[in-house]
Amino acid sequence: MSVTLLFEYEDVLKRNSRKLGIKHSDIDALLDVLCALCSLHKIHYLWRPFLPDPKDDHVLELAIASGVNTITTFNHADFKGVEKFCVHIISPQKLLEEIKWER
Repeated sequence: MSVTLLFEYEDVLKRNSRKLGIKHSDIDALLDVLCALCSLHKIHYLWRPFLPDPKDDHVLELAIASGVNTITTFNHADFKGVEKFCVHIISPQKLLEEIKWER
């Protein structure tokens, strides 16, 4: 987790809270739990600009800094070329399928 990604999650969830039927206090509680479960990573490698949408570059930087090889997103189009960094993109559905089969 990075500070930038946490703020992005907060922004998206709170902006859509009515549509999702979630109170802001519940979103805050969810984000607190997420922070407790995650490791904070400072981003030291600035690969910007690399992705078509510059607002997504911080996600790639976090993946590289934390040493993960997978980014889970619905937004495959904006992450083209990340294979150059040994990172691949999967959908949330694919992630859940992989978790199911690992059990």
